[in-house]
Amino acid sequence: MGNNAGAEIWVFGDLRSKRLFGFCLNVLAKARQLAGSMSGKTAVVLMGSSADVQRDSACGLQAYVSVSSAAEECIAHGADYVYILDNENLVIPRADTYAAVLANAVLRRGPTLVLFPLTDFGRELAARSARIGNAGLIAQCMDLKVEGDRVVAKCHSWDGEIMADITFSDRSKTGFATVQPNAFQAVDCQGEHGVIKWIRVDHLDVPERLNLLSSLAEPDKQQQLEDAKVVVVGGAGLHSHDNFSLVRELAAALGGEVGATRPPVFQHWVEEERLIGQTGKTVQPRLLFSIGTSGAVQYTAGIMEAKTIVAINRDKNSPIFQVADLGIVGDAKTFLPLLISKIKQEAVRKMADVIQGDVKADKGNGFGKRVRNLRELQNWTQETLAQATGETPEFIEKVERDEIAPPVGFLLRLAGALKVDAGTFLRKEEKTMIRNLRAQAFVKRTQNYSYQTLSPGAESDHIRAFMVTIEPKQAHKPVAYKHEGEEFIFVMEGDLRLTLGSKTHNLKSGESIHFNSDIPHKLKSISNEPTRCLVVLYTP
Repeated sequence: MGNNAGAEIWVFGDLRSKRLFGFCLNVLAKARQLAGSMSGKTAVVLMGSSADVQRDSACGLQAYVSVSSAAEECIAHGADYVYILDNENLVIPRADTYAAVLANAVLRRGPTLVLFPLTDFGRELAARSARIGNAGLIAQCMDLKVEGDRVVAKCHSWDGEIMADITFSDRSKTGFATVQPNAFQAVDCQGEHGVIKWIRVDHLDVPERLNLLSSLAEPDKQQQLEDAKVVVVGGAGLHSHDNFSLVRELAAALGGEVGATRPPVFQHWVEEERLIGQTGKTVQPRLLFSIGTSGAVQYTAGIMEAKTIVAINRDKNSPIFQVADLGIVGDAKTFLPLLISKIKQEAVRKMADVIQGDVKADKGNGFGKRVRNLRELQNWTQETLAQATGETPEFIEKVERDEIAPPVGFLLRLAGALKVDAGTFLRKEEKTMIRNLRAQAFVKRTQNYSYQTLSPGAESDHIRAFMVTIEPKQAHKPVAYKHEGEEFIFVMEGDLRLTLGSKTHNLKSGESIHFNSDIPHKLKSISNEPTRCLVVLYTP
């Protein structure tokens, strides 16, 4: 690569996807500022092959950004040079191979500084390259500036509680740094003229003990964090990666996006692109949950446009409560599982209401999407959900596409798989009837039992609900009976024995069971007090 580059600042360009390449353009904007402060030049380093088409065919993907188009983009965003290191073994990104090539290029050219967007691949590549060159590496820089003849980086320290100024001890060597890409914005510099140089890399030895087995394109995001209507943000107060998973569960249950403050990003509980605040992203959702966050101004600057902010923190004096519309003083580890459970129950109840009504009329409200959200909340595939509910994957796919209306039995089995209270499936009107039975229920009595119709006027509907009371130690009916459809029983008081075919099930108060009602069955109270049961019948 010829003579010493003097005050040249390099930026590594990641071509694995447009999003990752966009990070490179963000960092390039900062490199241009630094180069301007030292009368230097900027260069973007790309890796690939002159036979550009080989990248797609070798990897089996179309997500990669081509070397040639990336080079033009870099020039359009202000790069003075684009160095394309050319070798057929650089088509597939590997940190070990890239590091060897990059370290050799640095040794020959001698730039002042090499910047890497802060990604998992960028971290590894920077560390390997610095180690090969026996050079200094400053990790996770939030900003960089030139002071005299030094490059000084600002980095979070002490779990993000303070900002530290860090520089390189040996200014005679090239410095390496990983940089938070969301801290900067790419700058369009159309009209400026840069130079693209193809540099052939010969005699590249690829390590033989590592082999790429497969690679997958990054899935398309359903929505961007900045555009989300619901955002759930986790902070340092969650204390661990496991606790932070509650933030993900709540976001999935609400159909929202996950955000984070600096400490969870610093601890690698969540990717950098989820950072919210002055050095991250600004969001403007209708609803924002801020969980375990202190309320530092660096963070709240990114959430002030939210319509409603709900804060959850153990410290009642936390500054986050000063910007929240609703504050909950409590332990998130205790509160969030309860909240998530209630939200899941409400989601399933709405689906039950739709099934009892008209699924087609609800297409705009996303009945199938609700099923998919519940499935994805559990990290289940369609095959897993099918197995849990006794259906086929094809059936689940049709439900999620709103092509068919599933029977209520599907929701009952779904509730069992999700550990959701089966009372979720009662309509609001039915719940009101239960609270005011004498006023609204038709009562039929026999010698051993009585039942109350909780859905009067629904005799011709597919689903009906009853309150059955069986006298102590008495049977519901003298012989087993059966009928077409499905049945759900919830024991409200006493102890119940259900004989289902040849099997016997003893249920206590608060327990429930769902079964195909075409199997002969009968009920009996086995307690010394009357046994009261909520019975829901579904008939095709």
